[in-house]
Amino acid sequence: MLEKPEWAKTCGMDGYGKWASFSIEDEQGNKITQRMRWIQPGTFLMGSPENELGRYDEEGPQHLVTLTQGFWLFDTPCTQALWQAVMGNNPSQFQGADRPVEQVSWWDCKEFIMRLNSLLPGLRLDLPTEAQWEYACRTGTTTPFSFGANITPEQVNYDGNYAYTSPVASLPTNLWGLYDMHGNVWEWTQDHWHENYRDAPSDGSAWIDSDAGALRVIRGGSWRVSARRVRAAYRYGRDPGYRFDSLGFRCARVQE
Repeated sequence: MLEKPEWAKTCGMDGYGKWASFSIEDEQGNKITQRMRWIQPGTFLMGSPENELGRYDEEGPQHLVTLTQGFWLFDTPCTQALWQAVMGNNPSQFQGADRPVEQVSWWDCKEFIMRLNSLLPGLRLDLPTEAQWEYACRTGTTTPFSFGANITPEQVNYDGNYAYTSPVASLPTNLWGLYDMHGNVWEWTQDHWHENYRDAPSDGSAWIDSDAGALRVIRGGSWRVSARRVRAAYRYGRDPGYRFDSLGFRCARVQE
């Protein structure tokens, strides 16, 4: 029998693997539910090979990373409905309860996480590390996209094809049941920005420097950018106070 995590309202198994969900109420008493997917521990090649089409130097050197702990990950970017229920406001440019929240800084996300964790003891969320994010995006694949060597607008919201954000869970998942790992909105990670992967951790932990104001890594690309920038290996750095209408996040929880 599947053991339900203490923080979960429901849990189960399906063709993608183990899932669990939690719920909170908004100011009107509506139940807002977020599903999380269990990501098994494993080893993968992080970054892109030198011969990948569209590659940037910041994506290398490609290196082996071993995540010894599995983790839970939101199956979608954080929605406006969940943000509103926790924070009592909605900063998004493109309004819609089932759309990803955007125009949130790294600091805003950390405040959201602190408040949500206080509402559900034992939840203990954080932003995913950059390595966790790429591992979950790739789902064991080594191609530029988890869908293969190329993508279409029927798979990914990119390059203005949908002219703004699309509702979460409206396009296909990857092999582990995760939506929008490519496109729709960029996603903040824990890590500080580094110009390449030389001396990067090999255990999947966050790569953090002493400068609290350092740039943070964002991943996944968005509805605004070309296919080149929604590849699994593409990475970029932004000031932690930066907000934009194509930048959101999803949360992770490390298994103990």
